[in-house]
Amino acid sequence: MTPETSPPAGPSPKDRFITVYGRNPVHEVLLDEELHVDKVVIAEGARGSGLREIQQAARRRRVDVQFTSAERVKKLAGNGRQDQGVFADVVAPRMRALDAALSGTGVGGLSTVLVLDGVTTPANVGMILRSATAAGIDGIVVPRKGVASLDPLVVKASAGVAFRAPILKAFTAHQAVADLKAHGFHVVGLDAGGDDDLFSAHLPEPVAFVLGSETAGLTPEVADLVDTWVSIPMAAGVESLNVSAAAAVVCFELVRRARL
Repeated sequence: MTPETSPPAGPSPKDRFITVYGRNPVHEVLLDEELHVDKVVIAEGARGSGLREIQQAARRRRVDVQFTSAERVKKLAGNGRQDQGVFADVVAPRMRALDAALSGTGVGGLSTVLVLDGVTTPANVGMILRSATAAGIDGIVVPRKGVASLDPLVVKASAGVAFRAPILKAFTAHQAVADLKAHGFHVVGLDAGGDDDLFSAHLPEPVAFVLGSETAGLTPEVADLVDTWVSIPMAAGVESLNVSAAAAVVCFELVRRARL
């Protein structure tokens, strides 16, 4: 790998937190007693509505409030246009690095995994997290590169489930799929011209479904690692589903199989 594409050494701090930015989203997470907010960071000199309420709520929750430069807030929040001078790091208790999940005995209790590859629309990522968590999928790989970041738009689309979802972090989808294959996972891709349909295909566990963007599908390097291509049967000339809808079909097909 070149330096530009090499993963950073060691675990990322982002593998523990979902960072929420903007005054209303930060205030909302502070009001949710079920969420563990690690810290709130406010830009020095920030003024205007909402900041006093945020600090009051943080004091009530005994959450650490830090002040730093506006430039650093923009960098750490990851969205300089919409951070409004404040962000909060919310602990996601089920989120962990994929390599940590795969280390140790066996495959770390993972048998069903989704991998997102090039899914850049936050609403789709959020809805996938919601469906997969509801279906009891063991892990959803959300790479740090090439996929929409876990931000307030994703949280909103997930109806708050993102904070509790079994998210697995990796540098890229290609790295994640390669690691899963090395640990014995059968990799399945969705394609209208797949070898078999989803509902009748043989899917040995542990299994990893890779989901690509609606426009481009899977990236070529990830597609090269797919073991089995399956299709979702369509009627009335419909060619494909939105990726979040396809993910929901996959997740609950796995639920159906588990109950047989």
